[in-house]
Amino acid sequence: MSQRRFGTFEGVFTPTILTIIGVIMYLRLGWVVGTVGLGATLVIILLAHVATITTGLSLSSMTTNVRIGAGGFYSVISRSLGLEAGGAIGFPLYCSQTLSTALYIIGFTEVWTRIFPAHDTRIIATIILVLLLILSYIGAKFAMKVQYLIMVIIAISLTSFFLGKGDGVQQITLWSQAAEFPFWKVFAIFFPAVTGIAAGAAMSGDLREPRRSLPLGILSAVGVGLIIYVSVAFWYAKTAYPERLRSN
Repeated sequence: MSQRRFGTFEGVFTPTILTIIGVIMYLRLGWVVGTVGLGATLVIILLAHVATITTGLSLSSMTTNVRIGAGGFYSVISRSLGLEAGGAIGFPLYCSQTLSTALYIIGFTEVWTRIFPAHDTRIIATIILVLLLILSYIGAKFAMKVQYLIMVIIAISLTSFFLGKGDGVQQITLWSQAAEFPFWKVFAIFFPAVTGIAAGAAMSGDLREPRRSLPLGILSAVGVGLIIYVSVAFWYAKTAYPERLRSN
């Protein structure tokens, strides 16, 4: 049995916020603002977070009423609704985690090849996958230390972003509609950005106080993520023209 050694910030908040503030924000949020306008982007962000917040509240209700073990969502659902429901949801959860890992690797590879266009995307993606496998094999304690480094890098990148001057936009575009990308299609592209709460829930077996840490860590991470996404969307609309956001 693994030793329960992580608190709320290290074990839940940090992995959750690092998953939420991820590849979609860096590669697609600007495109969303340029495609549908700031007003529609804020609606998309709020609708997506409604789904995440209600899931977080449901998780909070369950975790405060049952004893939580290892397994994250699977453990919570199986103990609250029974083994049948837990088993039925376990395989889709596994698939979602697998697909999300592929999403993040592909996103990182896309950014890398923009900086180094001569590098082969398949080689870069394979190297990143192997590094993640090694990191997972070493253990959660080492991964927790690495995530602090990643958080510092993200903080520096956001600071650099908000210090940018941009194009000097005179008027913010609130509503725009591209024929090839209707509202709900843009929403579907953005929605994976806010589905990172499983990363924090997955640490349930390593938390000192899972009943307290899971609700507090997940809901606070979702709240901070909402503030960051809204701020970045405002900054995109204020500093760059829609045509540039769509094309670059």
